[in-house]
Amino acid sequence: MTAPTGSTVTAYAAREHARAQGGMTTECMPVLPAPDGAVWAETVAGGGYAHNEVARGTELRLTDPYGDACAHLLLYSAGRAWERLNVADTVKVQWHAYLSAGDLLLSDQGRVLASVVSDTSGRHDALCGTSTAARNTARYGDGSPQGPSPAGRELLLLAAAKHGLERRDLLPGVSFFKGVRVAADGALEFTGSAAPGASVMLRAEMPLTVLVANVPHPLDPRPDYVCTPLQVHARPGAPTRPGDQLWDATPEGRRAFLNTADCLAARGIV
Repeated sequence: MTAPTGSTVTAYAAREHARAQGGMTTECMPVLPAPDGAVWAETVAGGGYAHNEVARGTELRLTDPYGDACAHLLLYSAGRAWERLNVADTVKVQWHAYLSAGDLLLSDQGRVLASVVSDTSGRHDALCGTSTAARNTARYGDGSPQGPSPAGRELLLLAAAKHGLERRDLLPGVSFFKGVRVAADGALEFTGSAAPGASVMLRAEMPLTVLVANVPHPLDPRPDYVCTPLQVHARPGAPTRPGDQLWDATPEGRRAFLNTADCLAARGIV
C-alpha cells in the first residue's frame, strides 16, 4: 500500500515529516549561542512553551515584541517542588491583585521566589490562571498540546514533566501581557495588551524552576486563537539583599525576604 502524501505511516515518511517541521518551529527554539552573556535566550511561538532552571539572582526578562503574547508563568523552588508560586498569597500578602514593578511573587511558604524589577506593560493577571483543554476544545475545536489551539495547562504539563513534576504540581499561575481588572460589580474585565515591545523583568530570589506557556488568555474575547511570539532572556545578576530599597518597601515584603534569607542560609546558599 502506498502511503498518502504527508503520511507518517512508515518510518521514512515520519522522518521526512519531522525534518520538514524544522523550518516551521524555529520560533520555539533556544537562541544559541545566547546573546549578551545570557544564560537562557529563547523565542516561544504562540501555542508553545519553555522551561529552565535559573540560579538565585538571575534576571529574567519576558518581552512581548508584537503585542499579542501572553506568558503564563509557574515558578518552583529548584529541587524542592513542594514549594511553589502561590498566587493567592501573592495577592493577599501585598494587599492588591495588580502586579507591577516592586511587587513580589511569593511561595506557599511565605518566601520570595521572584521580584518584579521593571514593567513597561502594566497589563497582567493574577486572577484567572491559564486555559484548559476542555475550554479550548469548546471554544476553538481542539485544546490538545499537539493541535492548532493548545491549552496552557496542557503545555505547562509537558514542561513540568521535564522536571519530574506531575499534573498535581500545576497550581494557578500569573499571566503577563494580558490584563484583567475587577469591575465595581465584581465582574472580570479583560483589558488586553499594552503595546508591542512591552517587557517585564523578574529577579530570581531563590534558585528556580521556571515554566512558561505562551497561549491566548482565557478571557480574550476574539473568536480566533491569536497569540504572537514571546521572547525569554535571562542573564546572571544579584539577588535583593538587606539595604536594597525593595527589601524594606513594605513590612510584609521585608518579612518574606527574611523568611527567604533564613531558608537559604540553612541550605548554604548566599
